[in-house]
Amino acid sequence: MPERHPNTPSPFATLSTDQKAALYERAADLFSENKRSLFDRLAPLRTRHISVVLEDIYQSHNAAAVLRSCDCFGVQDVHVVESNNPFNPAGDVAVGSAKWVDYYRYSSIQEVYKNLHAKGYRIVATLPHENDTMIGDLDISQPTALVFGTELTGLTQEAIAGADAYVKIPMYGFTESFNISVCAALSLFSLTERMRREPSLHWQLSDDDLLDLKLHWSMQAIRDGEKVVQNLMQNM
Repeated sequence: MPERHPNTPSPFATLSTDQKAALYERAADLFSENKRSLFDRLAPLRTRHISVVLEDIYQSHNAAAVLRSCDCFGVQDVHVVESNNPFNPAGDVAVGSAKWVDYYRYSSIQEVYKNLHAKGYRIVATLPHENDTMIGDLDISQPTALVFGTELTGLTQEAIAGADAYVKIPMYGFTESFNISVCAALSLFSLTERMRREPSLHWQLSDDDLLDLKLHWSMQAIRDGEKVVQNLMQNM
């Protein structure tokens, strides 16, 4: 999905749920029935209860692999800090996942933490050497943002100090840490599986957010989709 801006509302924010539904029906006429079936099946499985923060990832294949894992596990939002390294999710590793996962760019870790705290997220830093919670025991009763650091040096002190909690994945070998993309995949598998099994968690998107998401996906499925959907909206 095209980059989305942290403090910019959705282009469909002024529409009612009924208006979004009508707009989606018109947009869906412009792409295949198979694609529509995929949207209708997969959108209810997406979540923003678990989100990912990436701090200064400099290897594009790792960035792409994390986006691919987010897509596979139904995690919709990735927040990217670019203090030093630009985020480049393109490439064969992503296998098109950048079209279906929302990603947001920030210039500092403080900016993304402020944004996520304002939305009610608990920020959890992944630290292989911290004597803290194992990933399987992490409390996910409230929206949770997992923070992953750069490949060589890990998270900055600012990222560590601003986190609300710390988590690690158990390891039993000589190597001191997992590759970041592996760490993200293992963490997301553990948390999303537990999330989906817990009946008390309201991890699903609202009906209104589902329609908003499918409209954004529609813009990826249609040639010049952003312009086409905007024209449809203006002519409603």
